[in-house]
Amino acid sequence: MVNSSRVGIYRSSVLVLLALGAASCSTARGATPRRSGESEVVPVTVAPVAVRPMPVSLEVIGTVEPYSTVAVRSQVTGTLAEVRFREGEDVRRGDVLFAIDPRPFDIALEQARAALAKDTAQAANARIELTRYTDLMQRGLVPREQFDQVSTSAAALEAALRADQAAIDNAALQREYATIRAPIDGRTGALMVHAGSLVRTTDSTPLVVIDQVTPAYVSFAIPQDRLDEVQAARRTSVLRAVARIPGDTGAGETGDVSFVDNGVDTGTGTIRLKATFPNTDRRLWPGRFADVTLTLRTDAAAVVTPSQAVQVGQSGSYVFVVRPDDTVESRPVVVARTVGADAVIARGVTPGERVVVDGQLRLVPGARVRVTTP
Repeated sequence: MVNSSRVGIYRSSVLVLLALGAASCSTARGATPRRSGESEVVPVTVAPVAVRPMPVSLEVIGTVEPYSTVAVRSQVTGTLAEVRFREGEDVRRGDVLFAIDPRPFDIALEQARAALAKDTAQAANARIELTRYTDLMQRGLVPREQFDQVSTSAAALEAALRADQAAIDNAALQREYATIRAPIDGRTGALMVHAGSLVRTTDSTPLVVIDQVTPAYVSFAIPQDRLDEVQAARRTSVLRAVARIPGDTGAGETGDVSFVDNGVDTGTGTIRLKATFPNTDRRLWPGRFADVTLTLRTDAAAVVTPSQAVQVGQSGSYVFVVRPDDTVESRPVVVARTVGADAVIARGVTPGERVVVDGQLRLVPGARVRVTTP
């Protein structure tokens, strides 16, 4: 019994010594524990609350549209003899696109010219007869009825000459229509017919569609409650818009608002606008979506902070303001709008105050901070 008690005491002593050794090793390897009453200093990045001009704008999604679209159709019926462009290439106004077999139109033109020559000869003879009968009529050698017949025949032949000339003009026009030219500058789409096809004036399918993409439109819709702002801005100056293709990191295309629809879409409560863009580098392609920023006016003295300083909690938006003693205060704010990387603050902070833009996750109200260089 005595021996067993001593063994138990010995084992307990060994365990206590091992635990103390492990604790001392752990303390040696880890950080020194904070002393009682000492608070952690949190490194943060701050930015000053500034006052500067900021645009008041709308950000919407628009669709790129061609400046002009023309469906090219044939104005005469005939066999398509030649296609003189490749689908998808650029064409200039007046370039020859298609050639229809001209032989039937050449024949019709020659027939019209022959009819004119025939009637011209008959009209010349009728003028001579009319001159002779006029003299005889004045001398009383022919009856009035015979003179009237000669005069009517001469007048009819003169009218026939004018009809023959009109027929020649029409035949020449039909011959000209056999050569189909580009009506606008633009880019051709898919070719709908090929050489050897019979084309008719009644065909519903166009030969090709040409889109003018330089310049280009971007069509977009804005909420109807912003219409008054848009109209007020247009009365004072040209309303400008910036369009960016999603994923494009460039500066975007700048254009002018050129169209405001004359009615509100009752189904969506929006009104449609169009802006015209030069599109010289053709980044705006018909049918693509574009992010549109419509600048309505400029707020000359907006209170601005970096947008990453604004946090969202259960009670709304707030920022951490660094006080002069390097402690932080949680301040509720009202964000009027966000412009790029900046937030325009309507209420909650004053110019010159410092707000935390990085390191908020470790902060609580009253925490002490150390400002670091970004």
